Amino acid sequence: MMPNLFEATNTYWRELDKLEAAYQRHELSLQEVDAKVTELMIALGQERRAAFASFRDGLRHLWQKQQEPLLGMSLLGVLTYAWVTFNHLS
Repeated sequence: MMPNLFEATNTYWRELDKLEAAYQRHELSLQEVDAKVTELMIALGQERRAAFASFRDGLRHLWQKQQEPLLGMSLLGVLTYAWVTFNHLS
């Protein structure tokens, strides 16, 4: 399953909002808030690393399976750019 970084970030902000509200109501001390924020940051960092690793693995898999078509399209793009550039200059 691919990590959902967007949802993890939304959850992080919702939890921060809850912490702020609890702190404003004097239900939590500043030390408790700091400890919980640290936990939330660690969880979000883990999700971020998992999402980037999944993205990197997906790119690596795409490269391994489609190397020739990707190189061909890249070469075609470079040649097209060169052709357009040189025709525009003349």
